[in-house]
Amino acid sequence: MFYYFLTPLAHEYAIFNLFRYITFRAGGALLTALLLSFCLGPSFIKWLRKKQREGQPIREDGPASHLLTKKGTPTMGGALILISLVLTTLLWGQLGNVYVWAVLGVTLGFGLLGGIDDYLKLTKQNSKGLSGKLKLLGQIVISGLALWAILAVSPQSLSCKLALPFFKSVLLDLGWFFIPFALCVIVGSSNAVNLTDGLDGLAIGSIMIVAGCFALISYLVGNSVFANYLQIHFVPGSGELAIICTAMVGAGLGFLWFNAPPAQVFMGDTGSLSMGGALGMMSVITRHELVLLIIGGLFVIETLSVILQVASFKIRGQRIFLMAPIHHHFEKKGWAEQTIVIRFWIVAIIFALMGLSTLKLR
Repeated sequence: MFYYFLTPLAHEYAIFNLFRYITFRAGGALLTALLLSFCLGPSFIKWLRKKQREGQPIREDGPASHLLTKKGTPTMGGALILISLVLTTLLWGQLGNVYVWAVLGVTLGFGLLGGIDDYLKLTKQNSKGLSGKLKLLGQIVISGLALWAILAVSPQSLSCKLALPFFKSVLLDLGWFFIPFALCVIVGSSNAVNLTDGLDGLAIGSIMIVAGCFALISYLVGNSVFANYLQIHFVPGSGELAIICTAMVGAGLGFLWFNAPPAQVFMGDTGSLSMGGALGMMSVITRHELVLLIIGGLFVIETLSVILQVASFKIRGQRIFLMAPIHHHFEKKGWAEQTIVIRFWIVAIIFALMGLSTLKLR
């Protein structure tokens, strides 16, 4: 909105020329989302507590300490992130960009699915909400519509093609297989973040790390000069996604203020599904789907721990971990919650640095 209202004034007032630059608007988006989260947070949490008297249902098979320390804490705090993120993007983003609307569509659509799931858990007062099949179907439909929109405007040279990290000009033409592949990336990213959301601050901290990386990636990919210098594939218009990424970081920082141990509010599926879906969608637009696997390595580990646990129990009748996802395994071993969260953040930063190295090591 600022872009359309203020840049025409640049010929009279030079200061408004700043709004032409993505870097300036990205910084403004981060601060705006942070302030919105800070300002809306207290009253929003108070409202959630009033509506959710018993708070989020706690898994009975989970760590015993959770029944004491987390009982009564309200959920659906991800709505605070969504409100801050969407309003900020509308203020600072270039709204004529199809990629912006595709990411916002996935974010809000997945957020709605997560909200329904959280609502059902609250009304039933158990940890089972929306059925897995319905949730998966909804994610596929929403992602499919967003993919249709971005493929219509993607450069012909990149359409339905997969870029490989560490290689300068290699593009694998997946043809129509690109659509199911992209769907797996978006839906998989969403559910991987959802599995990571189990300890105070763990998921949102990791989300901010990945979002910060994709703010840089989207800016570089959307800038022809930097893309040519780094020998990465140029995607016109993708630089605007940096606005959404920095807004996600700002909204996440504000949410972390209230989600830090002991949490005043939980993100819930409203936040985890939507943020994961947004990150997956941005990786598809920037043609960095495989890099997301590296940068989001912590999410991959959490997901693999669940897959291995289930497979081992079904095949061998034995569990590999004391509990899955793997952050609960370390809780069962006696690690303090804050210790697990901080150490997992360190792991997430290491994966992020490895992923960013692919921009230069080619």
